[in-house]
Amino acid sequence: MKVLLLEDEPKVVSLIKRGLEGEGFEFTVAMDGFTALKIAGLNEFDLIILDIMVPGLSGLEVCKSIRDADPNTPILILSALGTTEDIIAGFDNLADDYMVKPFNLAELRVRMQSLIRRSNRDLTQQNVATLSDLSVNFDTMEVTRNNKIISLTVTEFKLLEYLIKNKRRVLPRLDILENVWGTDFDMGTNVVDVYINYLRKKIDKDFTPRLIHTVVGIGYVMRG
Repeated sequence: MKVLLLEDEPKVVSLIKRGLEGEGFEFTVAMDGFTALKIAGLNEFDLIILDIMVPGLSGLEVCKSIRDADPNTPILILSALGTTEDIIAGFDNLADDYMVKPFNLAELRVRMQSLIRRSNRDLTQQNVATLSDLSVNFDTMEVTRNNKIISLTVTEFKLLEYLIKNKRRVLPRLDILENVWGTDFDMGTNVVDVYINYLRKKIDKDFTPRLIHTVVGIGYVMRG
């Protein structure tokens, strides 16, 4: 499995390579954002790992640029920046997962394998889900409501996908975190609520009936 790693701390690079190259990962390392972006444009990778605070372009800028050209390759942010705002910024720039330093190497390996499996699975599954006048195409990531095309970020789409695949089922916040973000961040974070609000503004605000409902004290449910 080929991995592009943007990381300017030699000790972190050494730790990751020594710990994970024996697990089937082959790493290409970039020490600054411009180099990472160039390498990503010239090669195909199974996964891209980006630190944020690096020379040249920041990891977030690299993430957004890569995603504009390639909507499929999974991207993991690995950063010392760990506030809710930092995590949301990572997903707003279209990362698939976010992990805070210092990190556990075993957890990093599991996250990497999960992202690659999910990416491979998404490429083979072709289906469409509907609820009321909402239609979600899991292949093309096209979302329409009342025949109007709705533009979503990658993370918003993943959240909608999980909600609609579990429509009429009450989903606790922890379940949403684990299945959409692949993790259970500190439960003090409000990242789920923030992205639910983003999604509501796009698929519920100007339409009836409302499809995303709050279940007080538990989480959310999607129903017509």
